Amino acid sequence: MSYHWPSMLWSLALLPLLVLLYVWLLRRRRKTTVRLGSIQIARLALGQGPGWRRHVPPLLMLLALGLLLLATSRPTAVITLPLSERTIILAMDVSGSMRAEDVKPNRLVASQEAAKTFVNNLPREVKVGVISFAGTAAVVQAPTTSRDDVIAAIDRFQLQRGTATGSGIVLSLATLFPDAGIEIQQITGQRAFPARPLGQKKEEKPFTPVPPGSYTSAAIIMLTDGQRTTGPDPLDAAKMAAERGVRVYTVGVGTTSGEIIGFEGWSMRVRLDEETLKNISVLTHGEYFYAGTAEVLKKVYEGLSARMVVERKETEIAALFAAIGALFVLLSAGLSVWWFGRVS
Repeated sequence: MSYHWPSMLWSLALLPLLVLLYVWLLRRRRKTTVRLGSIQIARLALGQGPGWRRHVPPLLMLLALGLLLLATSRPTAVITLPLSERTIILAMDVSGSMRAEDVKPNRLVASQEAAKTFVNNLPREVKVGVISFAGTAAVVQAPTTSRDDVIAAIDRFQLQRGTATGSGIVLSLATLFPDAGIEIQQITGQRAFPARPLGQKKEEKPFTPVPPGSYTSAAIIMLTDGQRTTGPDPLDAAKMAAERGVRVYTVGVGTTSGEIIGFEGWSMRVRLDEETLKNISVLTHGEYFYAGTAEVLKKVYEGLSARMVVERKETEIAALFAAIGALFVLLSAGLSVWWFGRVS
């Protein structure tokens, strides 16, 4: 816990003085005596006395003052809050190398199963979109809260040639910001905007970069197993995401040493480009995960699911201390009235 005004903590030094004042008042009361005829009469006059109860209201009042004084220092703490990211884009590699069987039963099937489990574990109000990329990128499912539609989209993946990791990121950004004017014609072969009436000009909106990781309404999760072979540079695409504040969480699947696979009469060695994936996550303030097996891949998505549900954030908790202090004040006064008929 930290404090915005730590100098106000010196006010807590008043508490020991209040304790000493209370002890002094108790001793002063004991010196005030009433002359009675005998000890028996004194005992009858005093009864059993309030005992320990006489100290409870002052103790509660002391705790209340301590909490209220602590609140004046404006304490802050790192607490867990519901994540404000409400749209998740799954950008998944469907290049021919995903048929490699170093991740059982193969990379594509393992990634599909892990992704579907991830989607089912997300809160229902979170929208999920699906982007597939190989030689080009395509929107398989626009962001939606329908889990059935998302899972059906993941099941429709078809393997293709090429690996355009940069295209996957750029199209994910265009999906998140459909009115931002992100050019995707070379990536998908489609226009970035619907056709406009003749003579109507596109309204240009000025773009102002924001700090990386500052956009808390969406995130991109990109899974791939190979190196970029076509399309825009993934690091340039990552810079586009960083300028828009979008975090990109990268997941590398397969072996870093490479795997020889056959595809339609030819064979090639595919190798995971971990360095690029790590740089993408660093640029966008995301995180990189390596999944060498199907079991690890599932755990990676479980961890991502937890990140998409909650976040740790520093927030001021002075109001909490003040509220508890006020509650102790009311409790102290209530017990005093209940036990002694007055506020003492």
